[in-house]
Amino acid sequence: METYDLIVLGGGPAGYLAGERAGHAGLKTLVIEERALGGVCLNEGCVPSKTFLNSAKIFEHANGGGEAYGVTTTGASIDQKKVVARKNKVVKTLVSGVGMQLKKNKVDVVMAHGNIIGKTEEGFKLEADGKEYIGKKLIIATGSEAVVPPIPGLRESVESGFGLTNREILDLEEIPEKLVVIGGGVIGLEMASYFNSVGSKVTVIEMLDHIAGNTDREISEILKKNYEKKGVTFKLGCKVTSVGTDYVEYEENGKLNKAPADKVLISIGRRPVTKGFGLENLHVEMDRAAIKTDEQGRTNISGLYATGDVNGVLMLAHTAYRESEVAVNNITGKKDVMRYNAIPSVIYTNPEVASVGLTEEAAKAKGYEVKTVTTSMMFSGRYVAENEGGDGICKLVVDTAHNRLLGVHMIGNYSSEIIYGAGLMIETELRIEDIKELVFPHPSVCEIIREALFMI
Repeated sequence: METYDLIVLGGGPAGYLAGERAGHAGLKTLVIEERALGGVCLNEGCVPSKTFLNSAKIFEHANGGGEAYGVTTTGASIDQKKVVARKNKVVKTLVSGVGMQLKKNKVDVVMAHGNIIGKTEEGFKLEADGKEYIGKKLIIATGSEAVVPPIPGLRESVESGFGLTNREILDLEEIPEKLVVIGGGVIGLEMASYFNSVGSKVTVIEMLDHIAGNTDREISEILKKNYEKKGVTFKLGCKVTSVGTDYVEYEENGKLNKAPADKVLISIGRRPVTKGFGLENLHVEMDRAAIKTDEQGRTNISGLYATGDVNGVLMLAHTAYRESEVAVNNITGKKDVMRYNAIPSVIYTNPEVASVGLTEEAAKAKGYEVKTVTTSMMFSGRYVAENEGGDGICKLVVDTAHNRLLGVHMIGNYSSEIIYGAGLMIETELRIEDIKELVFPHPSVCEIIREALFMI
């Protein structure tokens, strides 16, 4: 039985990053992963979906989208099998890179199902691939899984291949003529964006009266209008009642309707993976379906940490990275705490949506004295040059009592690459006067933040 300073259960963003940081710090570290290094994000989520969306953008420009810019093309087509093949190549490259980084930092990796046996005086005892291991410390980073609620016919649709989760849809080698998306959150919108661009008739059914979850309402409405113009149908405030073999039934204004479908994407949400690996043997305190942690990533069990989606705080890969860094820092004796006030969120549709910090509604609910400024992206020279007919905006939420930013919300391409700067401004609590002194490159889309600041 081999003993490690740290065992990490799970090899997704939270797990492999924890392994890298721990190994780099000199800890004897073991990462146990059942499926593939990189987890959902790298294999069937964040990264592969971006390869799809990039192909869609290229196709849109080639398929008449470039005419407004003086570029005329003919005969453009999309080869879905090649799109999937390139996605697989990208994933393989990046997964290999994760493995190399772990090896570089002298981290042992066991590709097998890990099971927690319990805790002894020596540490945490785990079993994997017929062998037992002891970890003086243990980080649980088992991630999350797609929610498949008990809607009549839904589970059967997944079993038959008619219903797809984020995992299966990214391996789809044929473009469905009609795609119904259940759920108007990030995953649903990104896949609706892709398949709409490549020729599917897309219908999005969402229980809420708006799309994009907690996104600023004005921005989510602009995004919806953009996709309605492209032909996406949104059924908002509607409840799915059943799934058949070629349709989805939903309730709208008290009446039952059917949306015909060749495929159905189930993107209702995700839940932490906390079952099937012996967690019950440690008597861990839970917060509903998630493992409860403090600001250092610690659980109620001494030496046990939980990072990433499994703690249910904010299910984003970049959140998981930082949570694991905080946990490893505390394990190695460096005081560190997790802060969630300035974590960016992005929807990689076309146009992109990005936000960081509080919305106006959330800020008011917390008791702040708030002023908002909304600026058209048309104040950016580069945006005008590259986005014919664009209707993007940038909205600042300002704490007037302390003269600092509480939130920045944007819709328009390049938003995903800009938003980290806004997060830095919020994280460091820069005063508005200080931000105005910063020099932004010209011409660039990020200048829109500066333009908005001078409208306060």
